[in-house]
Order: sequence, then C-alpha cells, then structure tokens
Amino acid sequence: MCTAVAGNLLVIGSVVKFERLRSRVTNYFIVSLAFADILVAVLVMPFNASMEISEKWIFGSFMCDIFNSNDVLFSTSSILHICCISMDRYIAIMKPLKYERKMTKFRALSMIAVTWIASLLISYIPIHSQLYTTHENALVLENNPNACTFVVNRLYAIISSSVSFWIPCTIMVFVYIRIFIEARKQEKHIRSASVCSNKSNALYPGRNSRDISDRKTMKREHKAAKTLGIIMGVFILCFFPFFSWYLITSMCKNFCPYPPILGKILFWIGYSNSCLNPIIYAYYNREFRQAFKRLLKMKSQFDSYNFNHCSSGDTKDTANVPLVYLNGNGGPTSV
Repeated sequence: MCTAVAGNLLVIGSVVKFERLRSRVTNYFIVSLAFADILVAVLVMPFNASMEISEKWIFGSFMCDIFNSNDVLFSTSSILHICCISMDRYIAIMKPLKYERKMTKFRALSMIAVTWIASLLISYIPIHSQLYTTHENALVLENNPNACTFVVNRLYAIISSSVSFWIPCTIMVFVYIRIFIEARKQEKHIRSASVCSNKSNALYPGRNSRDISDRKTMKREHKAAKTLGIIMGVFILCFFPFFSWYLITSMCKNFCPYPPILGKILFWIGYSNSCLNPIIYAYYNREFRQAFKRLLKMKSQFDSYNFNHCSSGDTKDTANVPLVYLNGNGGPTSV
C-alpha cells in the first residue's frame, strides 16, 4: 500500500514539477492513472486487508457497498487508462505527422473524463441499487452486518468483466501488435536513413538537421511504446487470472468449487498492479527516472536544510541569522 502511494505520488509530482513531462499529452493519462492507483491503495486495499485479518467486515452494510463500489471503480479506471495510453501511442507511432492535431489536450482530457464516467456507471449505480448481486447474497448482506461478500449475478459478471477487462484488453493487444509491426518497419527505415544521412552530411554539413530531429522523435516514441508494452504485459499478468476466475465462477456458481484462498490471492495480485506501474516508469523510462531522482534529491536537500536550520537556531541568536531569499532560478541567496 505504501509503495503504491509513494510511487504514484512520485509520478504525479514529476509531471507537475517538470515542464518537459508536463508538456506531453500522454502524461495526462499517466497522471490520472497514478491518481486511480493511489485511490486503490488508500480506499480499497486497507479495507480488504482489515477484512482478511479480522475475518469479518466491521464497517457496516453501507460501507460495504462503498468499498465494493470503490474496488470496481478504481480498478476499472486504472485498466481503462492503460487502454487510453495504448491508443495514444498508436496514433503517435502510426500517424506521427497528425499526432499533435489529433491528440490535443482537450481530447485527452475528454478521454480521461469518459474513462472515469464509464467506471462510475459500472460500479456505484449497479452496486448501490443491488442490481449486481444474486437474491440469496442480498439477503445474507441484509441480515448479517459483519458480512461483505461480493457475489455477482451472471448478467453483471458478463457486463462488468467486459467493460473492465475483456474489451480494453482486446483493444490493447490489437493496438500493440500494430504498433510493434509499424515500429519494426520504422526502425529499419531509421537505420537506412541514418546511413544516407551520414553520407549526405559529409557533402552538405547541416543540411539534414531536420531529419536528425525527426529520427530522435521517432526513437523517443519507440521507447515510449516499449514501456507501454511492458506495462501492458504486467497488467495482463495481474488481471487476467482474476477476471478469468471471476467470470467462470459467476457462470457456473456452485458447480465450480474452489478454495476460498484462491479468490483472495487473485484479488491481491490485481491490486499489486497499482504498485508496479511507477516501478516500470522508473526502470524503463529515462525521463521519469531522472525526474524521480531530482525530486528525491530536492527532498533530501530540503530536509537537510531544515535540520541544519533548526539545529543552528538552538544555539545561535536569530538576529545573527542572514535573511534568505529565492533567486530567479529558485535557489537560495543570502542577504
């Protein structure tokens, strides 16, 4: 839980702090994804952990509906955000010349809004209206305030799993296969163009600076696509087992016995995805890795400054402490 919160706060802080990251539309999706993952860690994991430890629900029937709604809401939102990122990368790789015109800030924010609205519609409305569960489970929850079982009927199982996983997963796999094929073609083109460019530069120095810039942009997009591929792979590993189990057990009910511990393990494997995304950014994306290092270094320097300032304040007269202002670059300067 702490890893998910700290890691995703680093992601959000990096985009907010550094203009280079903030200027890229893709990172709008990444910030919203990080926010969803933080909410999973803060509003879902602790309640589930409490239920596992105490072996009962201690927060009442109303909070049970809130907990189940939040679980579906934030997990679905996280998955749909990854789908949006894959579509963004698809446009960047497949139609690079039209990318800035097609993927505007307004369009990105609209996609994010649709993602959150769709997640709300699949979670809070059916769960609070009791449309999601069976009649038998509704009676159990009504008569036993210490129970918070998430038993769904067949219709909700099909609709929710399709919206939350199967449809987005199908889109992502199709999109990434297309991205991979196109990226391989472009890499071959880059290598051949690089050879021609070197020969041309020998004859006409500076003539192909635009081509070099285009190739750098293309390489950056390919690295972003590689990071997306890793995020997608981890996402499928985390959620495919859960949604397969969720759909199968909802369809065959009592005819598919399974050990209770299996469902608990699959839930937590799904939750772990919220912790892994920041680690993937830090390891595979150089810009985020550098931003994380700079943020952590700034925090370390700030803590050190506060410690030294407080320590000196215990032994020195405050009248002798120089005034400290910030210069134009944000650094301290004494007067």
